[in-house]
Amino acid sequence: MKIAIACGGTGGHIFPGLATADILRARGHAVTLWLGGKDIEKKALAGWDGATVTIEARGWPARPGPECLAAFLVNIKAFGRALCRMRASPPAALLAMGGYASLAPVMAARALSVPVVLHEANVNPGNANLFLSRFAQVFALGFEETRGRLSHRKMIYTGIPLRRPAAEEGGAWNALKPGVFTILVTGGSRGARSLNEIAARAVISLHRAGNELQVIHLAGSESESAIRQAYLEAGVAHAVFAFLHGMASAFNRASFVICRAGGSTCAELAQFGLPALLVPYPHAAANHQLFNARALEAAGAADVIEENDCSAGRLADYIRGMMSDSGRLDKMRAAARKRADRDAAGALADAVIEAAEMRGRDR
Repeated sequence: MKIAIACGGTGGHIFPGLATADILRARGHAVTLWLGGKDIEKKALAGWDGATVTIEARGWPARPGPECLAAFLVNIKAFGRALCRMRASPPAALLAMGGYASLAPVMAARALSVPVVLHEANVNPGNANLFLSRFAQVFALGFEETRGRLSHRKMIYTGIPLRRPAAEEGGAWNALKPGVFTILVTGGSRGARSLNEIAARAVISLHRAGNELQVIHLAGSESESAIRQAYLEAGVAHAVFAFLHGMASAFNRASFVICRAGGSTCAELAQFGLPALLVPYPHAAANHQLFNARALEAAGAADVIEENDCSAGRLADYIRGMMSDSGRLDKMRAAARKRADRDAAGALADAVIEAAEMRGRDR
């Protein structure tokens, strides 16, 4: 059967959508990805050979003003285009991964009586998903902690599907040595300039103080060159990337992770059993990354420092303490593994097929 997956916007939406698309295609279904027109989508979709529909969408501004009207007009236009495309080739069901890029496809599906499965990848549901939940037959949760934060007639826990494995990229890995404490720094699919700079300064200061460590740093395209140059000049062993498809290569080498707290990142930390320091993105909608981070902190799998409190000096002191406390690292690894979802993509695919089949029986 035909399945549509709305997963545009950010890596946190795209990668779980792709993982679920792979499962559905393996089961013989035809999958079309619906995207929102962002640059990150092109990078994230490398290797995808299936159908795509790109309809420009825009997030709603945090403050009232002229940009609200502009966003409203863009999204009204997006709804019209989505309705035309979906009417021409209606899917048996729509899986929406959330965010503003899901608005138009979900509304079009609603108008055409196409069943919707809506996935929330954060503890605290975003405004888009809170609005769209009324149109969904199923609300799938990435965190169990989301229960109680909204009301829906059918909520199921699936976990967060993880990005598919990819081939190892480039020869930068050759600079790293086995058996050396390895810090992985990542700011998410778009990078994070402030976190990049703070973490790099902390790592360099530890290296200069005689601590044996090396770093894998996913810096984003804007900061990649500067971060690589900083490590080169300081003599820190490093592997720096703007963006990495083969995240397993980084996770398998990491001893400890310093990162944001997007839903997919939290799920990957659990899957690979990695202890982490989470520095939530402070401008995330509804501060959702802080809620994600606190969930891992409460489970004993991670520590949390908010960005306003995260200086290079404090971070260096923290890392030094973690390097010397193997017992604590082991406890955090064990706590992380307890949160791992073994087949989130399969569970989400099951929910989509069930929704499509129920619609077929109701006709």
